Amino acid sequence: MNRSASCELAEKLGTYETYAGCPVSKGILQYDMWGVTPSKLWDWAALKEKIAKHGVRNSLLLAPMPTASTAQILGNNESFEPYTTNIYTRRVLSGEFQVVNHHLLRDLVDLKLWDDDMKNALIENNGSIQNIKGIPDELKAVYKTVWEISQKVVLQMAADRGAFIDQSQSLNIHIAEPNYGKLTSMHFHAWKLGLKTGMYYLRTKPAANAIQFTVEKTKLKDEVKQNGTSSKSEAEKAFNMASMVCSLENKDECLMCGS
Repeated sequence: MNRSASCELAEKLGTYETYAGCPVSKGILQYDMWGVTPSKLWDWAALKEKIAKHGVRNSLLLAPMPTASTAQILGNNESFEPYTTNIYTRRVLSGEFQVVNHHLLRDLVDLKLWDDDMKNALIENNGSIQNIKGIPDELKAVYKTVWEISQKVVLQMAADRGAFIDQSQSLNIHIAEPNYGKLTSMHFHAWKLGLKTGMYYLRTKPAANAIQFTVEKTKLKDEVKQNGTSSKSEAEKAFNMASMVCSLENKDECLMCGS
């Protein structure tokens, strides 16, 4: 663990300059300040005894950050975020190429479900597998995109991590169609959970999806329905403004009331 390594460095090189009087010097770690009792997976008591004897070399250690570039090296998604989509296009100097979530690809190959039809269905569904026939429900539950995961759950997981993060985390929030009500509810829920950073970036969806030129239409078994784009009606705008006020009749739609 990083605290243990920092303690070993302090034993050799001494503590950082302003260590005396800090919470750690008093045996108070980050999870103590959050009022969280850690699991017994690690021996925290032994670590505290070691720190009490030698101190720590670093005042701060953890700050999970966006890793969009470096995550691509091993084909992973950035930071601690769920995949935005299970298939996407990468642009490099030599051109563009399609990339599939390699974890999903492996499972589909193992189940003998990966073929051209599956590839086209994945593109047609904008990288989501939730509406693709033939894929087991167990797999659909595992490979939800971030748009298919409740942001309340994302915030709760951030709070669970936060008790062991001494700096903060770059938490992105994904809301397909944001409005004042949703954002206000989200911010207050993040504050209630004690998050230091309630939101880093807000990710939204475009009003219309890009044309899927790479889909081989002749191989699609289902007819592709093409919907024209139109501006939001006055009724929709009025609804979004009304969403600023919480409706007690539908508490589950509110991050605060549904918590």
